[in-house]
Amino acid sequence: MSTARISELAQHVGSTITVKGWVTHLRSSGKVAFIVMRDGTGILQSVVVKSQVTPDVWELFGQLTQEACIAVTGEVKADARQPGGHEVGLTDLSVIGTSPVDYPLQPKEHGVDHLLDNRHFWLRTPRQLAIARIRHEVEQAIHDFFYERDFLRVDTPILTAAIGERSGLFATEYFDEGNAYLAQTGQLYGEAAAAAFGKIYTFGPTFRAEKSKTRRHLTEFWMIEPEVAFNDSDDNMQLQEDLLVSLVGRVLERRQAELKEVERDLSKLECIKGPFPRIDYTDAVATLQQKGSKVVWGDDLGAEDEALLVADYTTPIFVKNYPKEAKAFYMKENPADPRTVLCDDCLAPEGYGEIIGGSQREDDHDKILHRLREEKLPEAAYDWYLALRKYGTFPHSGFGLGLERTVAWICGIQHIRECIAFPRMMNRLKP
Repeated sequence: MSTARISELAQHVGSTITVKGWVTHLRSSGKVAFIVMRDGTGILQSVVVKSQVTPDVWELFGQLTQEACIAVTGEVKADARQPGGHEVGLTDLSVIGTSPVDYPLQPKEHGVDHLLDNRHFWLRTPRQLAIARIRHEVEQAIHDFFYERDFLRVDTPILTAAIGERSGLFATEYFDEGNAYLAQTGQLYGEAAAAAFGKIYTFGPTFRAEKSKTRRHLTEFWMIEPEVAFNDSDDNMQLQEDLLVSLVGRVLERRQAELKEVERDLSKLECIKGPFPRIDYTDAVATLQQKGSKVVWGDDLGAEDEALLVADYTTPIFVKNYPKEAKAFYMKENPADPRTVLCDDCLAPEGYGEIIGGSQREDDHDKILHRLREEKLPEAAYDWYLALRKYGTFPHSGFGLGLERTVAWICGIQHIRECIAFPRMMNRLKP
């Protein structure tokens, strides 16, 4: 007997096949029963007619419970009324793995803590499957975007002696070398790779030991970080814009069913086209003050300020040229205003805030050494990084896109904890 995934049933209409999966719903009218099951590729309903199956099969149906793992055998029939467009007339049934009646996620409302405690089961629900498929589509679209533009993917260290940001670090002993840190970013290594290969991107996990409990923060998340030799800050923003337009278009093209499952307002995504507005930080502060914010020049912008700024826009916007003191040591001083650096934050509409941070990198050896000393960072850990400015320094730019924040925005999800399979937060290290 041939077996098939639910997503393959269109190829087997009229044939008798076996499908394996997990029970989601059961119902019976006494003489006719229905099994709804999933296998990760789709949903299938099987019809069990008491007079057409053996007593053993009918009895076995009566013993089924939610999330039991089963194999059903029967003829595949086309039925447009069913979720996957097909139905199976069951002739045989077997249980691969039983499931006790106290399955932790019953068909009722559950609190977020209960769902997170049972994240390994929560993943099985239709909404979580839809989010995971959209995330997968975004990841594949990112790889395709850079591949088609002749970028080289470079995998950078997770354990490092050098830090890239001011936020907290996760430290661990590293043999006789002292402390190593879980990488906050692959950027510093990406800069070295750009000098070797011209156009590169990194794609990997990053770690921030910030004591943040907001809907936008995880302690472990994934970042995409391109670095391009000879790109200036304007080129950098254009690359960010092209990437976001491409990602949204790809999801709209290929994941309509999943967007519907998460109840996303497609009209919000359909208007994501370039060019994105580019607003100078100084102008942004003035606008925020007019809207009642207490922000003053020199402050970094918080989530509330970002939401206020994007309220008047339907596309992402860039806020550029922040004060030097508010940003990282590696950002290039702005020749037009030395108080600021050539950087940008890309803020998503609908209040989602920063999803990308980018900058032109400081290519002057003495200026970056001065910034390292101002930040009281250990020079010995950055000797190789400083050497990039001694041996053939060059203008270059790059950015970091937070994958989970981007997926949350595209899906219209309020908290990024649903945008990664097993979220790590301040108070959550398992499952």
